Amino acid sequence: MDAYRSAWLDDELDLFRDAVRRFVQMEIVPHDARWREQHHVDRELWTKAGEVGLLCTDIPAEYGGVGGDVRHEAIVAEEMGRHGITSLGHAVHSIVAHYVLNYGTEAQKRDWLSRMATGELVGAIAMTEPSAGSDLQSIQTRAVRDGDEYVINGSKTFISNGLHAGLVGVVVKTDPTQGSRGISILMVETKDLQGYRVGRVLDKIGQNGWDTAELFFDDCRVPASCLLGPGEGQGFVQMMRDLPYERVLLAIGGLGAMEYALKLTADYTRERKVFGKSLLELQNTRFKLAEVKTNVHVARVFVDDCIVKLRAGKLDTVTASMAKYWVTDMQNKVMDECLQLFGGYGYTREYPISQLYVDSRVQRIYGGANEIMKEIIARSI
Repeated sequence: MDAYRSAWLDDELDLFRDAVRRFVQMEIVPHDARWREQHHVDRELWTKAGEVGLLCTDIPAEYGGVGGDVRHEAIVAEEMGRHGITSLGHAVHSIVAHYVLNYGTEAQKRDWLSRMATGELVGAIAMTEPSAGSDLQSIQTRAVRDGDEYVINGSKTFISNGLHAGLVGVVVKTDPTQGSRGISILMVETKDLQGYRVGRVLDKIGQNGWDTAELFFDDCRVPASCLLGPGEGQGFVQMMRDLPYERVLLAIGGLGAMEYALKLTADYTRERKVFGKSLLELQNTRFKLAEVKTNVHVARVFVDDCIVKLRAGKLDTVTASMAKYWVTDMQNKVMDECLQLFGGYGYTREYPISQLYVDSRVQRIYGGANEIMKEIIARSI
C-alpha cells in the first residue's frame, strides 16, 4: 500500500471525502451512461448536489457556501476523476462563484452565491465565440449601456453548463476602442430573459454527459447592476487574476483521472492471461506501469504543492500554468499507455479506459490551450 499522503489532508477532510465518494457512487455513477447518451445530466442532480454540500464548498458560509477552502474543492474534483465522471460541471460552477465572490458587490454576493450553493442557479462563464477562443481581445459580443440597463448582442460557443445555466458570466466588449481595457463581465440571470437563447448542445467526442452549448444574445436587456466590478473595463484583469484557480482545478481533475486509469490497468493486467501468464508478469507491462505510476506520483506531489500555495494565496500564474499544461499533457500520455495495455478491449466502450481516453483529450484545450500555457511560462524565463 502506498505510504504517501497529501500533507494538506486532515481527519475532517477524510470524512468529507467519504461523503463525496458516497454521493458520486450513489447519485452519479449509476446514471452516467444515460447522461452521456442524452448529452447532459438531469437538472435535479444540481439541487441534489447542493443539498449534500458539494457545491460552492470553498465559498464562505455567510454567503450560503459550505465555508471550506480549496482543499474541499480539490476533493470533489479528485473523486469525480477517480470515478471517471465528467458529467457534472462542478468546477465551472465553482469558478463562476469565485468571480462573484472576488469582484461582486455585497448585494450580488448575497443574492447569487446562496442560490448557487443550493443548485438553484447553475453557473457558466461565456468567453469563447465562434471566431475568438484563446484570444479574448477578439471577442465581438457587445454590451451597450442604455440608462439603467445594458443591451447585449452576440453569440458564444463551447459554453460548459450552457444548457442548464441560470447565471452566466458573459464576457463582453463595453468599449470596442480600448482593446483588453474595453472588456467587461456581466453576470446575467437567464430565466425569462427576452432575447436569450440556448442553441445546440454540441456533440463532442468525449465528456458527452457534460452539456456544452451555444448561447445567443439578441437585444438582451439586463440591469446595469449585473456589471461585475467597480466599473466597466475590468473584465480582462478579472479573468487573468482568477485563472490560477481554474487551472489548478483542471490539473486536480486530470490527476484523479490518471489515478483511476492506473488502478483500472493494474487490475486488468493482473487478471488478463497471455502465454500462460498474467499480463502483469511480462516485463514490458511491469515497466510501462512503473513509468505510469512514477509520473502519476510526480503529478500528485506537484498538484499538492499547488493546492497548498493556492490556499495560502501564494500561487502565481506561471506555476498554475505549468500545472495545467504538464498535468494534462501527462494525463493524455498516461491514458494512451494504459489503453494500449488493454489491447483491443481498450478500444471498446465495454471497458472504462476508452472513456477516460477520449474524455482526457479536451483537457489540453480548454482553460487555456497548453500552447498558451507554454507562452505564459516562457515569458517568465
